Amino acid sequence: MDAKRNPYAPGAGTPPPILAGRDDLVAKADLVLARARDGRAAKSFIAVGLRGVGKTVVLNKVRDLAEGQGYQSVFIEAYDEIRLADAISRALRGVLLKLNRMEGAKELTRQGLRVLRGFASAFKVNFQGVEFGIEPEPGTADSGDLAVDLPELMLAVGEAARQNGTAVALMIDEVQYLSDPDMAALIMAIHRVNQRQVPVVLFGAGLPQLRGKMGEAKSYVERAFDFPRVDALHPDDARTAIVEPARREGVSFDGAALDEILRVTSCYPYFLQEWGHAVWLRASGSPIDLGTVVAAYPDAIGNLDASFFRVRLDRMTPTEKRYMRALAALGPGSHRSGEIAKVYGARVTSIAPIRGNLIAKGMIYSPSHGDTAFTVPLFDEFMRRELPDWNDPQDDED
Repeated sequence: MDAKRNPYAPGAGTPPPILAGRDDLVAKADLVLARARDGRAAKSFIAVGLRGVGKTVVLNKVRDLAEGQGYQSVFIEAYDEIRLADAISRALRGVLLKLNRMEGAKELTRQGLRVLRGFASAFKVNFQGVEFGIEPEPGTADSGDLAVDLPELMLAVGEAARQNGTAVALMIDEVQYLSDPDMAALIMAIHRVNQRQVPVVLFGAGLPQLRGKMGEAKSYVERAFDFPRVDALHPDDARTAIVEPARREGVSFDGAALDEILRVTSCYPYFLQEWGHAVWLRASGSPIDLGTVVAAYPDAIGNLDASFFRVRLDRMTPTEKRYMRALAALGPGSHRSGEIAKVYGARVTSIAPIRGNLIAKGMIYSPSHGDTAFTVPLFDEFMRRELPDWNDPQDDED
């Protein structure tokens, strides 16, 4: 069918044509934003889940909601070795400059800029030659201790926003990449603004291990945030994600074709979009039948391997690839460290550092003590496709 009319939108963080199955999260975010803007207590959330389940899409939707309610919004994507002081300084500088152009409380806004100037100086933040043109506020957010300074900075920004009749929404994606001290400082800052009912709210997203990691950083984290699990869609929602975009183009699916798409994607949102896109290009008319879905299999799998799976594998060392192939040999789900070590052909203690590196890189996580699973859905299938001739020591023993 006409590629120009293809309604599906595979891509990292790309909004799908239908945001199916996330109504509860969107409604919660809308309520939190409304309460925080009015200076009322509001417990925000940090969505956790595997890759490809739509966490970034949800964050972008929340950002749209915030801007629709008159918020000043900021979106930060964390990454390996990010310094929170750098990212937050640049983000909040933009907010304060926007506030400074409003007709509200100029003095509080300029005070916020002075606090930010001191904060940036204390943490040696490089603004690429951009000068503030303002003196710092002595003694506020300039100690060089992020756990002390970040709460003071966010309070100053929040007070400036409140006096200008607005509020600030921070969106941080991939929160698991923050260092432990940065994560602790961020939790403390949000806890402080909540206590003071300053209109600053944080929404975040990250991999499944994030909840435990943040709990280790600050024991009271669950007083500041909920941690909703974002997972594969319910089959009814998955059907909606496939059927409704096509229906708008006057195209339908027969039951067997739709069932097969849900089966091969396991109802994960990213995979649904990739398969919908590939099937549309293969289809010659409506309704789309099972044969068309089967014919599109090489296209969909090829696209997923190239754009979603292989880019992650390419970041791994040979020993890390071997560990992941050993995990993949055990099939889907989580597996005990001893089982993985047996397939790998080494003692648990000797491959523990490899496991630690892969957790740090966001490739695997521990659903429970001693268990290991991929953070990327269906990655076990990809590894078996990518390394089909891998030598499995367990097979040698058999």
